[in-house]
Amino acid sequence: MKKYAAPSLLLMIVLVAFPQISETIYTPSLPDISTALGVSNGSIQLTLSIYFIGFALGVFCWGCLSDFIGRRPAMLGGLIIYGLGCLMCFYSESISLLLVSRFIQAFGAATGSIITQTMLRESVSGNKRHVMFAQISAVIAFTPAVGPLIGGWVDEVLGYKAVFFTLVIMSVLLFIYAFIKLPETMNDSARTKIAILPIIRRMIVSPRVLVFGLLIGGINGVIFSYYAEAPFIFIDRFQLSPGVFGFLGIIVALASIVGAILSRRLLTIYAPEKIIHIGCLVMTIGAILLTAASCLHTMPDMFICICMLITIFMMLMGAGIALPNCLSLALVSFQDVVGTAGAIFSLGYYLLVSIVTWGMSALHNGSLITMPIYFLVISSVMWLSGRKFISKE
Repeated sequence: MKKYAAPSLLLMIVLVAFPQISETIYTPSLPDISTALGVSNGSIQLTLSIYFIGFALGVFCWGCLSDFIGRRPAMLGGLIIYGLGCLMCFYSESISLLLVSRFIQAFGAATGSIITQTMLRESVSGNKRHVMFAQISAVIAFTPAVGPLIGGWVDEVLGYKAVFFTLVIMSVLLFIYAFIKLPETMNDSARTKIAILPIIRRMIVSPRVLVFGLLIGGINGVIFSYYAEAPFIFIDRFQLSPGVFGFLGIIVALASIVGAILSRRLLTIYAPEKIIHIGCLVMTIGAILLTAASCLHTMPDMFICICMLITIFMMLMGAGIALPNCLSLALVSFQDVVGTAGAIFSLGYYLLVSIVTWGMSALHNGSLITMPIYFLVISSVMWLSGRKFISKE
């Protein structure tokens, strides 16, 4: 199959990053939205879980559709639905309507993740692909922090409704940018309807695919569970303003950036599988130290806050080391059906992300130690699973 030139790196970064901004931009507003809609903190956290359910179904649908109609039409169609969901969020006056709106928003936003990754996988190969995934990961690691930074100050100045209106504007600009600049990367002769069940069977019997799905889902689940729980820790418990909390996101995102940069440099020394093992180990150690920091009840709040941020930095740095290599290696045996395989794979791990974030909302009880213990359990499972897998390499 002929490989077309890959889209520009900037365009790929923008398209793969906006779903994460959409997910985190209103997290500083969660306490305000909870009060405005008259629902519990745990209930408002469900708007993050529902986002990943819509996202999971979206990556499956858009990924399969892109193998039939092409990457560019699928991307543009998803952006239109994303804009509709953003507009519905702006007009939501109840928790039920907000949940529906977030689902639609995520379903459309999913095209940015699955189509961008598919374009990269079919346009670039070998070690160059590993490096490009690391480069993109290093940049988009900052995007979850951009969301709270923008959302925190918009909420503080204009209220939480203005945060959703910001997303409406962003959706329009994204569509215009993609419409003008996004090329088609799939050969016209490859546009066909691919049987899904045989691909699912191939993936289910592949330990490599199952382990990487567990790792990617677990890592993203931890990252977005942090963004779900952190506002109630740092805004409610430590009395930080939404704007200041937004700045904390920058510190945390630097961890993922440092991890992605380290991952790229380690590629010159170790195999990608070994780097994944290292990243999961760093995550687990960070979670242990975070649990210890949350138990410093006799210390001043500021000291506890700083200790928690330092250990969260370490934990997310480990995530940044492991994640790009997991994404790059997961589907190396499915290049013949990369669009559909990517859709099925993403459906699985985003459902896992939804389960992990739901677990965080279900466990929410206002205690500092709940989140650290939850992260420790998840990180330990990932490290042990990755270690067993790597030992077989």
